[in-house]
Amino acid sequence: MLIRAKSPLRIGLAGGGTDVSPYCDMYGGQILNACINMFAYATIEPTTNNKIVLFSADRNEFDEQDSSLSLIYNQKLDLIKAVYNRIVKDFINKPLSFKITTYVDAPAGSGLGSSSTLVVTVLKAFVEWLKLPLTEYDIAKLAWSIEREDMNMSGGLQDQYATAFGGFNYMEFQNNHKVIVNPLRIKKSYIYELENNLVLYYTGTSRLSAQIIDSQIKEMNSNNSKQSNTTIEALHRIKESATNMKNALLTGKINEIGEILDDAWQNKKDIIINI
Repeated sequence: MLIRAKSPLRIGLAGGGTDVSPYCDMYGGQILNACINMFAYATIEPTTNNKIVLFSADRNEFDEQDSSLSLIYNQKLDLIKAVYNRIVKDFINKPLSFKITTYVDAPAGSGLGSSSTLVVTVLKAFVEWLKLPLTEYDIAKLAWSIEREDMNMSGGLQDQYATAFGGFNYMEFQNNHKVIVNPLRIKKSYIYELENNLVLYYTGTSRLSAQIIDSQIKEMNSNNSKQSNTTIEALHRIKESATNMKNALLTGKINEIGEILDDAWQNKKDIIINI
């Protein structure tokens, strides 16, 4: 028996950064993102040899450990181990024996939410295998908790919810990690026109989103009130761009999207200029 799962990667169209605490806790965040036809994949093969084998086909990384209630982190596929550890701890409280193979269509640091997409995909595979009663909201929230709390990875909230739900989504972020996902019903002709005007390509370089997030948090918490206010005002404008992007997509005003993207980028530079 094989259990397979896949989840889509996403592009952030507007509002990025407003899903990060403390901004979203204080002012509320808004983001519009869209999933694309690139994916993360996971295949679980149950075994009876009391071993757990992890293999990342795209990164050519391998690790094997004895079945246990908690896998040891050793900088080899630790995100996958973190998913297993939470599944065992929260739901079944017994060791499992299996081989899991993963593959992601985009490299880490590509800006497409690949790490969160992988976590959600592995979670989906375990949910299917173990028949766990988890909704899209449950899976996204658990994936966020694994990355941000268990693994102490800096980041926001959008990636986990984007890949768990798929499609075009207008998301609202509130205090205490509350997320509301509003799927958008966009006319197919508008989507086709948007696709015709977008180009996605890999530059051969990657960046650590955690550095950008950490810089944003530092700027917001700065004792320099002028510096802090500049960051907050920039995030206000970035949040507004999500609403503008939603209106443009729903009404088919594709010609306005380039200007919205540029405005958001100019404001983003006010936040990341000190990295």
